[in-house]
Amino acid sequence: MSSFPSDFLWGVSTSALQIEGAFDADGRGPSVWDARTARDGSDARVATGHYERYREDVALLAELGVDAYRFSISWPRVLPSGAGEINQRGLDFYDRLVDELAAHGITPVPTLFHWDTPTSLSWQDRNTADRFAEYAAVVAERLKDRVPRWITINEPAEVTLLGHAIGEHAPGLELVFDALPVAHHLLLGHGKAVQALRAAGAEQIGVAMSHTPVWTASDTDEDRFAADLYDGIMNWLFADPVLTGRYPDGFAEAMPGPVEDDLSVISSPIDWYGINYYNPSLVGIPKPGESTYAGIKLPADLPFELHDIEGYPHTDFDWPVVPAGLRDLLVSLRNRYADRLPPVLITENGCSYDDPQDDARRIEYLDGHIRAVRSAMDEGVDVRGYFVWSLLDNWEWSEGFRQRFGLVHVDYETLKRTPKASFAWYRDLIRTTKP
Repeated sequence: MSSFPSDFLWGVSTSALQIEGAFDADGRGPSVWDARTARDGSDARVATGHYERYREDVALLAELGVDAYRFSISWPRVLPSGAGEINQRGLDFYDRLVDELAAHGITPVPTLFHWDTPTSLSWQDRNTADRFAEYAAVVAERLKDRVPRWITINEPAEVTLLGHAIGEHAPGLELVFDALPVAHHLLLGHGKAVQALRAAGAEQIGVAMSHTPVWTASDTDEDRFAADLYDGIMNWLFADPVLTGRYPDGFAEAMPGPVEDDLSVISSPIDWYGINYYNPSLVGIPKPGESTYAGIKLPADLPFELHDIEGYPHTDFDWPVVPAGLRDLLVSLRNRYADRLPPVLITENGCSYDDPQDDARRIEYLDGHIRAVRSAMDEGVDVRGYFVWSLLDNWEWSEGFRQRFGLVHVDYETLKRTPKASFAWYRDLIRTTKP
């Protein structure tokens, strides 16, 4: 582990809606998630109380010794209606947070959009891309003097697929392939935000994309077709336009608007590329009967099905633990994009385990995946940093409080924070890489 460069960026990640709470405090407007309850009946009105406890959480970051903290800014906290009048009290919170991080020598890495769309807007509407760029400019104008690194959008694939195609996430639409325009508008919003941030004087701009190695369920032509289609949607539909200015074959025709003109905006140069990795996907043609994956019911008319991956340990989320998949993914991205792939940051990697005392499984998971990053670097992939998901146990979207990803345990009744064994392990790892 000590072979990592001394300037390698070690960090942790969170998102506003999952930790802040204070859902209607200080002028915050509603998001599409505010009225949506999780499977355990919970919502994010309190979450982990970070809005009031941010100084306590920054102190934990300082104790952990991270170089950087990736958090997200709540769009409806800054612009309650999604556009128009600025809520200065909302901006003030992020101003205080950035100052607190700076006081502890921690680099702030804000994500401008991590799924909390204001209820007055919809990604089905092309104009939302313009509203997002306006919001980006507002935030940059306030924070650019102290924020050296920016993320536009987190995981547009999940917003499109889980939120608009199968209805698992907010806003809960089940459009299946009619959700493809949402993908285009999200990508257009990213490109317009890159341009708005540049115009405001911001530097070091990137995006956080989810990626998964896709394995084929069998060697039949049907399964290969299904796996290739899923691979195109999950991995290349979003990355290709940003990095090459083109959609994968067959997708441009499904997109709205002046696609070629839009692609020139979508491919606005970025300084680095963020990768969120959790596990591979095993894909084949659908089998008769109801199709589910990790507890998610999938539409009956999908031309592919995700299969359980056997022969590997699984997290409490029932996701397979395959560290080598991260190495394979990084190498495949380098091979696909060559010099079009900018320096890479692992912007999310982590696991859900409810082991508040021992936490040995989380340590083993992180150790394996960090070694996989090092292996990819040895093969020439330019990886500049790694962020654990997540600092805190938090509200995990549709799963509510049932899944615990944190290095720090949170008692959801008292909001007491207790660092786990993985917290100490990660702290010690970071120390070994520093001169």
